[in-house]
Order: sequence, then structure tokens, then C-alpha cells
Amino acid sequence: MDIRKVVLIQPGREGPILGRASAAPYTLMRLASLVPEEIPVEIWDENLEPIDPKLRQLGPHDLVGITSKTLSIESAERFARIAHEAGVRAVVVGGTHPTLLPEEVARWADVVVTGEAYRTWPRIIQDFINDTLQSRYDDTEWADLAGVARITDRVIRMVDENRRYWTPMLEITRGCPRNCTFCTAIRVSGSRMRLRPVEEVVEEIERRRIKRFFLTDDNFGLAFRTHPEYIEAVLKALAKLPLQGWTTQAELLISEYPDLLTLARRANLDKVFIGFESVNPANRRELGGKSKGQIAQYMEAVKRIHAHEIGVVGLFVFGFDHDTPQTLADTWEFACASGLDSLSMTILTPYPGTPFREQLIAENRLMDKPWRYYDTAHLTFYPKRMTPEELEEAYDIFCRRAYSTFNIVRRGLRVLSRHPLRRLPRKVFGSFSTDIGYRYTFAWRHVNGRRLLNAWGLGE
Repeated sequence: MDIRKVVLIQPGREGPILGRASAAPYTLMRLASLVPEEIPVEIWDENLEPIDPKLRQLGPHDLVGITSKTLSIESAERFARIAHEAGVRAVVVGGTHPTLLPEEVARWADVVVTGEAYRTWPRIIQDFINDTLQSRYDDTEWADLAGVARITDRVIRMVDENRRYWTPMLEITRGCPRNCTFCTAIRVSGSRMRLRPVEEVVEEIERRRIKRFFLTDDNFGLAFRTHPEYIEAVLKALAKLPLQGWTTQAELLISEYPDLLTLARRANLDKVFIGFESVNPANRRELGGKSKGQIAQYMEAVKRIHAHEIGVVGLFVFGFDHDTPQTLADTWEFACASGLDSLSMTILTPYPGTPFREQLIAENRLMDKPWRYYDTAHLTFYPKRMTPEELEEAYDIFCRRAYSTFNIVRRGLRVLSRHPLRRLPRKVFGSFSTDIGYRYTFAWRHVNGRRLLNAWGLGE
């Protein structure tokens, strides 16, 4: 079959923020780069512009690919329906949710892709051309990352991420051996931590001409312990680049590696997102060995990281079986006392494929909620030690306090005070952007979310 063009779609929800989308579609950039040069390819991001009208202009010679996480899978289904009505014969759907629930997605998608797709996507394109397309393609071998999906200059020009997006994304490692009962990482990226060649990371940064980025890595910080020599090589290489700053997900254990933290600061690591998860020690079993709920340990770790002029964003999850409203009060007290630079409080979410979801099903505690509520800001199960109303009220009170204008400004100014004057122009954006992003997410808990965003000056 002749192919007119390939269209790759990223479902969105927030839309543009002050004229830009929040995060560049990194996975689709890499998949688009695997499309042969002679075949036209386009990336459609719903956070930049409406997609429905463009879908109606497609036809049988267009190949459509959609990536989707759980909260956006209903949008993906709508896109597939519109594409089929327009005459498209092949809608390919991959991403986190199809990997976790392929049979569900197969009810409306022509092709379901599980796993990473970097090795199956070229075969799908060829099978479409040869009219031998299969209904399922699997790639869960978690192969090495060397040479995988190098982003092409064509895609760099097309996406124009430095002008249209606030945050470029980058990958250095993938996979996480932690097995937190509520996390999907081990189920969609594998338990073996895999490493990209350092020279490929540097080459990509230079060609994309990015000065700031967020690592998509499942747990970059764990590599401080498991692969310290590799981390040292990465940091030394990044230190030679003209970066303004970058951020990554990490663990408390990075505070135990002062030499690597010194290198990280020289490499312009701006802040780390640390999964404290809970200040309640009774929840340690669910945290996969990552945290133990020990506040004294947390305080010391934050102090050590701050000593290297690296910011700390605290990530917390509320709703474990031992949590009560007092847990949130204790979390707020810790956040204030420890001097966290930003904090994220999310509601525990029973994602498909996780032990936590299986537990809830067995105990008949799972609420009948659409997938769009699986955004970590909505309650989708019945808590054990609270009523749903008690949990939601405590969560709302916490977030309204944490993301008030006063507290965002206070934390941002505190961050800026740790930097010398010569660095301030480069640090202003990063000192406030994380909190503003979390406030944006919290706003979607409510029916009037868009109106609330407009009142805060964050809408279009």
C-alpha cells in the first residue's frame, strides 16, 4: 500500500501555558526519527493545538500512531474513532496504558504496541506498506539503549522545541529495579537499569541546542549507587556543555555520594525530584526500599544536597492504608522545616498492572471512575482509615496552602538566595516554574479548573 504520510499524536489536556506547551513530546520525536526520510512525518500535540479537525482530513493512505498514558487513553480512543470515520485504515496505539492493558485497547485500535516500540515501529511502517500489518507488536525485551532512535535533524526542525515548549526532555538511563506496589515503572521499562552511551547523550544535546532539560529517566539517582563510574562520566561530560540547568528524578541515597554531587553541581544540575513518598513509617512496605518514612533521615538528606547548591523537590503520595489526615499535617510540617524548594503531593493512584490495584480489586475498594481521573489528583479508590470525603478535604487544604501565591514566592526567593548574583538571571525561571506547574495540575481537580487557571494568570 502506498503511504502518503505518518502522523504521530500526543493527547493533551492542559493546552498551552503562556503560549507554550509544557513538555516536548520526546517519545514521538524519537519515533518520528525512525520514519524513513522519503516518507513525510508529522507530530501533532494536543497541548499545542486542537487535533480533531486535522484528523478529519486524513485518509486510507495515512498511518496514524498515538501514544497514551492511562489518563489520556479516552482521548486516544476518540482520536482513533475520528480517524476511522475519515477513512484511515490503520491506527496504531502504544505507550504506558496499552502496555499495561493491551486487550482493552485492542477493542478499538487496529494495532496495539506494547513495550518500547523503538524496535517494532520500523517494522510496523514496512508492514503497512506491504499490507501485512498485524494487530499486535510486542517489545518488552528491555534491550540496551546504544544507538536507539537517534533524533534526526528533520524532527528537530519540525518540533522547534526551544520556541514552542517550556521543557525539553532527555533520556540518559531507563528502567528501575525498585518494585513499589503503586508504580508502573518496573512494568513498562523493566527492572534492569540500562544506560545510554555518554557520547550519544552529549551529541543529542548539542544537535538539539537545548540549554535546559528534564530527564525522563525512571530513577537516575539510583545509578549513583548501582553505576557510579558511569554517572561520573556523564556528569563530567555535561560539565563541558553550556547548560543553564537540568533536573531529574532521584532518591535519598544520592546524599550519600558527596563527590558525585559536587560533579553534578559543576554539570549544572539544578534540582532533583526526590520520592520521599510518605512521612508515615508504617507505609515502608509499599515503598520498595526507596524510603522508610523516617523524617530525621529525610531532613539530613535534604541538608546534604542543599550543601551542594542543588535544589530538592519533595514528591509525596497520600492515601496509603496507614494514612490519616494527620499524615498530611505531618508532611506539611516536614516540608516547612526541611526547606524543600518545591513539593508535590499526589493522591495514590491504582494504575493497571500494579500490586496495589490487585489488592484493591480483591478487597472491593476500587471506585468505578473513568481513566481520565487517573491523574494522581483524583481519588479512585476507597481509603482504609479515612472516608473519601476526609481524604479529599485534607488533600485540598494541603494543596491550597502549598501552592498559594505567597508560599510559591517564598520558596522561590529562598532558592534564589542560595545562588551567587551572577547566576540569578539563569535561575529565576527554575526557581518558580515547578511550583507553578504543580498548582496548574491541582487546578484540574475541580470542574472550574480552567476558570481557576485563568484567575491565576496561567490560562490562554
